[in-house]
Amino acid sequence: MDGVEDLSTTAAVGDPDDMQRLWVPHRMVYVADHHQPDHSDCPFCEASHRSDEDALIVARGKTAYVLLNLFPYNNGHMLVCPYRHVSLYDEATDEEVAEIAALTQTAMRVAREVMGCQGFNIGMNQGAIAGAGVASHLHQHIVPRWSSDANFFPIIAKTKALPQLLGDVRASLAAAWPHP
Repeated sequence: MDGVEDLSTTAAVGDPDDMQRLWVPHRMVYVADHHQPDHSDCPFCEASHRSDEDALIVARGKTAYVLLNLFPYNNGHMLVCPYRHVSLYDEATDEEVAEIAALTQTAMRVAREVMGCQGFNIGMNQGAIAGAGVASHLHQHIVPRWSSDANFFPIIAKTKALPQLLGDVRASLAAAWPHP
């Protein structure tokens, strides 16, 4: 073909192209069709019955509570969960939605005060297909961000550098949390 390759016959799976890919097979646990916990083995239902220190709970409200993520994306990564075992945001009551929102706002204020973060990633993965690690219990992520927190350390060394221990982060956030 006059020096021009026919890509339809020579391209094969795994051949290089102009797309850069970061392969993260360890994330399959979040997308594969594995067992999702029910109410009897839900880590968020269990956490709400443990002591604040043991469960890394930062603050408790009437219908929802705030705890640290055991596998944080960043230092101070918090989760806001309703006590009630519901899986989707539209299944939460108006009271739960309002308290999740209020706790999220307070978590942001406290994290800025205690940790000096400059921004946040906030979100919910709804259902296993959307990447929820625990799809059976609604939870909102609050991830503090700093201008210098992104680097290639997790990619190259498969390690996330977190400057504080979870217990220390919980203690500082809980101590700064406003009490009614």
